[in-house]
Amino acid sequence: MSATSQRPASVYLNDKWFLLLGIPVLGALVLLPRGALQVRSLPELLVAWGCSTIITAIFWLLGRSLWRYLFRRFPRVEQTRQRLWWLAVSNTGIAALTTLGIGQVAARLQHGHLTWAAFWFEFGLNMVPTVVIQLVYESWNFFRQWADNLRRTEQLQSANTRSQLEALQSQLDPHFLFNSLNTLSALIEPENEPAQDFVEQLSDVYRYVLLARDQPTVPLSEELAFVETYLALHKARFRDNLRVQWQVPATALAARVAPLSVQLLVENALKHNVASREHPLELELTADPATGYFTVRNTLRPRTAGLAPGTGTGLRNVRHRYELLQAPQPVAVTQEAGWFQVQLPLL
Repeated sequence: MSATSQRPASVYLNDKWFLLLGIPVLGALVLLPRGALQVRSLPELLVAWGCSTIITAIFWLLGRSLWRYLFRRFPRVEQTRQRLWWLAVSNTGIAALTTLGIGQVAARLQHGHLTWAAFWFEFGLNMVPTVVIQLVYESWNFFRQWADNLRRTEQLQSANTRSQLEALQSQLDPHFLFNSLNTLSALIEPENEPAQDFVEQLSDVYRYVLLARDQPTVPLSEELAFVETYLALHKARFRDNLRVQWQVPATALAARVAPLSVQLLVENALKHNVASREHPLELELTADPATGYFTVRNTLRPRTAGLAPGTGTGLRNVRHRYELLQAPQPVAVTQEAGWFQVQLPLL
């Protein structure tokens, strides 16, 4: 939703036409129950309409300011009910106080006093523009959020597609490759257990890619099971040159992450850093429900030959995907004391 967290949309709506048209029209409508049709003099009607328009403008501008303030305080969709309750209570209080003030002034000008019957009648009429104003702004906000969510969904689908292409690192159809791996497993001699295990793990990797590629988020438990299989494939090549430490409490496994996001960080660590007997690659994967982050941390020893240096495209895409998912906090990247660290917000 962020960039870190879910960013509230601007509360400064372009409501110029609502103000120019809504206030005089609403001012005229609330005159009807006050006996506007019985007024025989046009000047008298215009004066009444002018006074009603001024009072309506006061209610409109007060309600508009109140809505902006509460929208800044409670901007998220799940806070809508809380915002509406505050609006209802505050608007009722404002309407009551305004009605009482205007009623007292009008009664004194007419050398009388404000009765309870007159107060409740005027209070009921004044609640009409108050409710209309809040409906206008809440409806406008609802449709704007709907349009934003639709656009965000389209962008997230596009980001997921790019992530799949980067994760596969291949132009082959993943279904074709997955089926070919199963065929290869059947051709390997049963006695060759290491080869059988390797091919089965490779099949598991592509099975996960096929299952997760159309989902916006996956449980952390599924992503880590996939990463564990992915690392087992690399351990067959790196052996003791790759050292992995896991610190993931069971309470964090139900949280969700963007699919293939943890794998991409692990892949970057393996791709761009030295992993040798003299300098083994240390990789730490930890989750902390208290901070709401999953952390991938690795020793930083960039390769000096072989692969081209990283462009940072993968990290940019990960950041963008979590922004589209309206993560409660940003993807954090730090580099210090010979370590490189990326923190993914738990969803």
